[in-house]
Amino acid sequence: NIPVNATWKQNGVTIAGGNEYGDATNQLNFPFALFVDDDQTVIIADFGNHRIMRWKNGDTTNGQVVAGGNGEGNGLHQLYRPTDVLIDKETDSLIIGDQRNGRVIRWSRRSGTTQGEILIDNISCWGLAMDEQRYLYVSDTEKGEVRRYQLGEKNGTLVAGGNGKDNNNHHVMKWNKGAKEGIVVAGGQGRGNALTQLSHPNGIFVDTLGTLVTIERKI
Repeated sequence: NIPVNATWKQNGVTIAGGNEYGDATNQLNFPFALFVDDDQTVIIADFGNHRIMRWKNGDTTNGQVVAGGNGEGNGLHQLYRPTDVLIDKETDSLIIGDQRNGRVIRWSRRSGTTQGEILIDNISCWGLAMDEQRYLYVSDTEKGEVRRYQLGEKNGTLVAGGNGKDNNNHHVMKWNKGAKEGIVVAGGQGRGNALTQLSHPNGIFVDTLGTLVTIERKI
């Protein structure tokens, strides 16, 4: 839980990449999203390199390609602009938002895995989340909606949006279960750098007390 008066050091420590843009194993190209495992291994959606990278805790020298990395393409051994990734512990696999291919992919973490399998297709996945019951939530930027899926289900259930795109509104919305409309909980005052404003919020985290942390993207 994050105290309401929490502060962070302004100078962070580089744990992955930091060697300019590139496709070597010590480089990243537009790292778009990350997931931190229980052992503090960091899994990164390396958007510009069409791959998923793993950086083990304490090893800041080189990462390891764990999915994709075979150039952009729509083969099951390829990714095309992955935007998000998470770990499904029950199946010991990665679930990847393969955005430009319009699909969500599952990729086993077992050694020797060379390709993924399609879980969901015909979806412009931007973000992923999984709850404790292993329901998968997927945001679709083309349809302006969020759907919930049981793993193996193809159509899912609409849980937010579905009334047209909500693009570049610079706010964070909360949708209660079963609600027909969302509630603005951050931003909504136009794009800007005031403490009442947001600029292209691109990632969020909510702790158990309901404290919201959001990352802004300056464009």
